[in-house]
Amino acid sequence: MGPRHHVDSEVGRLRSVLVHRPGDELKRLTPRNNADLLFDGIPWVARAQEEHDVFAATMRRHDVEVVYLRELLIEAIDAPHDVGAARTSLVDAAVRPDTVGTSLYAALRDHFISLPSDALADVVIAGMRRDELPVHGGLVDKMGDPHDFVIPPLPNLLFTRDSSVWVGDQPTLTRLAMPARRRERSITKAIYGSHPQFAGNDWIDFGTGNDEAWLEGGDVLALGPGVVAVGSGQRTSPAGVESFAQWLFARGVAHTVLAVPIAQERATMHLDTVCTMVDVDAVLMYPAVADSIQAYVVTPDTRNHLQVSGPEPFLPAAAKALGIDTLRVIDTGLDPVTAEREQWDDGNNTLALAPGLVVAYERNVETNARLEDAGIEVLRIPGSELGSGRGGPRCMSCPLLRDPLP
Repeated sequence: MGPRHHVDSEVGRLRSVLVHRPGDELKRLTPRNNADLLFDGIPWVARAQEEHDVFAATMRRHDVEVVYLRELLIEAIDAPHDVGAARTSLVDAAVRPDTVGTSLYAALRDHFISLPSDALADVVIAGMRRDELPVHGGLVDKMGDPHDFVIPPLPNLLFTRDSSVWVGDQPTLTRLAMPARRRERSITKAIYGSHPQFAGNDWIDFGTGNDEAWLEGGDVLALGPGVVAVGSGQRTSPAGVESFAQWLFARGVAHTVLAVPIAQERATMHLDTVCTMVDVDAVLMYPAVADSIQAYVVTPDTRNHLQVSGPEPFLPAAAKALGIDTLRVIDTGLDPVTAEREQWDDGNNTLALAPGLVVAYERNVETNARLEDAGIEVLRIPGSELGSGRGGPRCMSCPLLRDPLP
């Protein structure tokens, strides 16, 4: 019997993946708050759910086990061996005296602790407004606008790639940079810490002792066995890359980490918005950065300290670390305008189901055509509503198990 969880590449055949079907948390988005909650528009929720269902069905047709985050969370809350630890940690992350006030805190916390597991999962994901409070008291209750959030929603939970990272058979709970997303890690922590499926995994809570060392999964590319690229820009700090590299080296799951500076911009928020692997020797890249992107090569010395060289061009450095002559580059458009448009619409953010087989948004017509011209099979899915949070198929998936590369 093979491992239940193991990831050492971007393109090994995908066997199991963690996703989150969007729900009521998207209904909380309004023109007043969508920017603060990191969305560029107000999605049509029912259509976003339909699009996500197509995404999941596409993966299932290719023998991928699709695991849903909400279901895992409910089962973690109910785990008989856990004696309420997941429930308590989730409530403590969602309800704090500094946000709800000391007068309301105790009664509200007691209410949430007593909720059925499915209702608790829904409220920590979808949040709660002041006009929905089940208990009352204090100035926060009396003075707040009825539509202000007592518990903010987590609409970006849709992008399961970011709050945990698998390299080898060990997950890392990341530390998310943006305030609107930081509570997501309490959900991931409850699942990995309490769900029976993950019992025995040697997981690391990256947030402990790393207050400013940000790390998000969209910046982490497992290029091949032992080789990991980590982007550093808007969402992952250099200190985050360094701490992650030390963890990978100490556990023997990587021998080379490529630290890749990327622009701190919305359109290039993660490394996987400008580059994803589509075959064992091929990457899809935004042409505006393909020739200029650099990497610092990080390796351990005999005492497990870090050695850093570079910067040097990213693509040759990646090929050398992988032990191949060169990486084929497929770019995302024939002209600058097309490339920029499809970059904005997550044209680079493909999810490989196997070498040479990827899922991509159908709207990126030019990029998908160029992939097929290069011999890559493209499984097109709709994403007009899902894409309003600036994320594509790779962002919406956290691989739990991939086959080793031949």
